[in-house]
Amino acid sequence: MTNSTAIQALKAVVQETLDELNDLRASIEYDEEYMGGALIFLEQLEQGVGQLHKDIESGTYQLGEGELTFMDIAKNANPGLLPFKELFTQIQKIHSQKTE
Repeated sequence: MTNSTAIQALKAVVQETLDELNDLRASIEYDEEYMGGALIFLEQLEQGVGQLHKDIESGTYQLGEGELTFMDIAKNANPGLLPFKELFTQIQKIHSQKTE
């Protein structure tokens, strides 16, 4: 996979993740009693994924080694509160991928 192909794949997964985060925020607003625990990590994930999206859009993002800053938060989140955790795994995998 070339750098541009990987970045386009990453862009799609990042957008899907942002959409899911927006849906999660709406769920929290609808049922804060049950979903309120997600507030602990939601803002940090929104900021981290949002910044990644901005970097991709502006052309300043580069595929890299190492873990993205928001991955620890996503990994440690309760899957019942973050049912789309696998999207973060996909983001990290593409980010760390060796390209041609």
